[in-house]
Amino acid sequence: MVKLSGVIITFNEAANIEACVKSLISVVDEIIVIDSFSTDNTKAICKSYNVTFIEQEFLGYIEQKNFALSQANYDHIVSLDGDEALSKTLQESIINLKSNWKFDGYYANRFNNFCGQWIKHSDWYPNKKLRVFDRRKAQWKGINPHDNVQMNEVGSKIGHLKGDILHKTYQTYSEFNQKTEYFSTIAAKAYYKLGKKAPIWKIIWNPSWAFFKTYVLRLGFLDGFNGYIISVQTANITFLKYSKLRELRKAKS
Repeated sequence: MVKLSGVIITFNEAANIEACVKSLISVVDEIIVIDSFSTDNTKAICKSYNVTFIEQEFLGYIEQKNFALSQANYDHIVSLDGDEALSKTLQESIINLKSNWKFDGYYANRFNNFCGQWIKHSDWYPNKKLRVFDRRKAQWKGINPHDNVQMNEVGSKIGHLKGDILHKTYQTYSEFNQKTEYFSTIAAKAYYKLGKKAPIWKIIWNPSWAFFKTYVLRLGFLDGFNGYIISVQTANITFLKYSKLRELRKAKS
């Protein structure tokens, strides 16, 4: 029988953390919460449940999540952010794994709630995520803030679970604007460290392609006005990322 560790990273997630923790209680054998010194009620909510609560200065998205993995007592992991929760169907799928673990890791679809609307297109669904895995065979990688779990070996076997990761994303347009500004800055700095360049053609072409792909090819128009907003901001974050990268390179040259 496989034992599971549920690991969560948080910062000021008082509005969402209870749903996240409660969705894991019947599924995993322990819950580890890594908190970046929240200033809201996140800590008190977590402490009201049987979780291991660890405060850790934020190291970066990839680094913080790998730190969380290192704190787990068991090798088989269910990894969530503080604004995510397991659907009932996904809970049942993961429970079944405990007596029937076959693969090195498992994908699940993430279902995003934006401004009160569950987004079914716009490149936001099925939004497949690898969140159930053997930490001996995988780790968090990518380019901040676009972290993702990657298997350590070519040829690793990955399954797909029924059910959704329910993601309570931006709930106001203002919040979306602020996060777009924030994440584009992180991405630009990460790109700069990797030596990436930002020629004018990328600043013009990449945002245009991002909008077309999200709104047209990924059927964002079927999500109505919010689908349009998501597509515009997808283009905007691309534009800001490359514009800030270009600015960084000019400042350092």
